[in-house]
Amino acid sequence: MKLQQLRYALEVYRHNLNVSEAAEALFTSQPGISKQIRLLEEELGIQIFIRSGKRVVSVSQPGKVVLELSERILHDVQNIKNIGSEFTGHDSGPLTIATTHTQARYALPAIVAEFVQRYPKVRLTIKQGSPDTLAQMVLSGNADFAIATETSEESGELRKLSCETWTYAAIVPDGHPLLDCRHPLTIEDLAAFPLVTYEFALNHNNNIARAFQKARLDLPAVALSSADTDVLKTYVRLGLGVGLMAKMAYDGKTDGDLHLIDASHLFEPSHTYIALRPDTYLRGYTYEFINLFSPKLTRMQIDKILYAPIEEDFSI
Repeated sequence: MKLQQLRYALEVYRHNLNVSEAAEALFTSQPGISKQIRLLEEELGIQIFIRSGKRVVSVSQPGKVVLELSERILHDVQNIKNIGSEFTGHDSGPLTIATTHTQARYALPAIVAEFVQRYPKVRLTIKQGSPDTLAQMVLSGNADFAIATETSEESGELRKLSCETWTYAAIVPDGHPLLDCRHPLTIEDLAAFPLVTYEFALNHNNNIARAFQKARLDLPAVALSSADTDVLKTYVRLGLGVGLMAKMAYDGKTDGDLHLIDASHLFEPSHTYIALRPDTYLRGYTYEFINLFSPKLTRMQIDKILYAPIEEDFSI
């Protein structure tokens, strides 16, 4: 049995049983992957994948167990490599962060610039996605940690380090009727207009939805939703609706044609957190990046949360 065989099987599973996509992701050939998986199945005496002709159509019951153990084994192998790298090259190596567009575009630039200045040899990668995607990236080992806001159902297996909070603002173009409303803005004012906001704002347990429910108002029509804040701004400019987005995403220099109306008093603050696997060995520079993002998260505090028994309270 070879680690490469486990990696091939796991990659096929991660690509929705598409062997061609798995081969492309691994920079190898489709026949090579198929051959190695069949050799592994012959050695184990089971079928990991159920096939219809040459096409993989599902995962067998024993195959699910094999894939689960394979993911754990490969993650532990990476941890061993990280331990070795920490002592042979503590200031160099890869660091992959999964996050949302808003965090990548508005919260991280200054932090990334400072980090790169301190650790120029670190190969930093930032991947963007939805909350569910971010959690899966960390769980699968495709990211070292995630910086997110909304809670994903898949994130229950991850440890969360509470960071900062952020608030919402309404953003409108010149001449919009909301500019004539009395301040502070009310939830009734917002209810009169279609919204342009984040995809996750449509979730029934989101703080936007809860605010309208509390006021016994129907959630306004959502003219457009997106994970990309810059896309939302574009459609606010076109007059599709009132932009409801993170206040930190408003830039007075580039968004001078838009008006920001504070809405922090209307909605509960949103909490940003860092999510990690509890079986991860963190490189020294990973602790450094997390501390730059949230200064209250020292190495001691991170370890306490990351490696504490699951029944403990992790909030700080």
